Amino acid sequence: MGFTIGGIREIRSGTRRRGRSSDCTAVAEFTGLWGWDVVPGARAAGGACSCGQAECPAPGAHPLDFAPEVPAGATLDEVTKAWGEFPGAAVLLPVGRAFDVVEVAEAAGRRALVRLERMGLPLGPVTGTPEGRAHFFVAPGAAAELPELLYRTGWDDPDSLDLRGLGSGAYITAPPSDRGGLGPVRWLRPPALDSATRLPAARLLLGTLAYVAHRSRA
Repeated sequence: MGFTIGGIREIRSGTRRRGRSSDCTAVAEFTGLWGWDVVPGARAAGGACSCGQAECPAPGAHPLDFAPEVPAGATLDEVTKAWGEFPGAAVLLPVGRAFDVVEVAEAAGRRALVRLERMGLPLGPVTGTPEGRAHFFVAPGAAAELPELLYRTGWDDPDSLDLRGLGSGAYITAPPSDRGGLGPVRWLRPPALDSATRLPAARLLLGTLAYVAHRSRA
């Protein structure tokens, strides 16, 4: 059901409605434990976006322009106060600050994750989206360096791999928020104290990610 708060129409999915306290707890974990900034984001229901734009280009998958971000280090009390101004907002993470993202098809990402874990390589968090994509969190700067890094490992056509980097200016939806009305984002590998704040360099993962992505498309 849609309703108005401060002149902004809010849309909540009746089948995926979540308590405000659980949202605040998740956001406080991201800001307090992992040192990530968090941005309140739009939600979508029935193809309509809670931002109120009739022809929104990314329904339920973008920051709310009028909502200030919650900075890294914010406490649960601070998060509760800030998030209470935007009930039902999706939890978005700005990319290019504490981390960049390497994105591949989820099926390829899952296979690569198994290989990387068996090899004992350092890994950060990994999410799976309802669109069927996997997001590997890596050290900042990876998106800008990705074409050169792939070239050095023998891949001179990144587009053929269905693999791309997300960096400054991009936002990803964090678990367990719904993305675009399609369903919740999930952790394929959740954050941990020994990895979320010491993310791996993309070059350590790219060889395996590119190989598995290539085999998946062959």
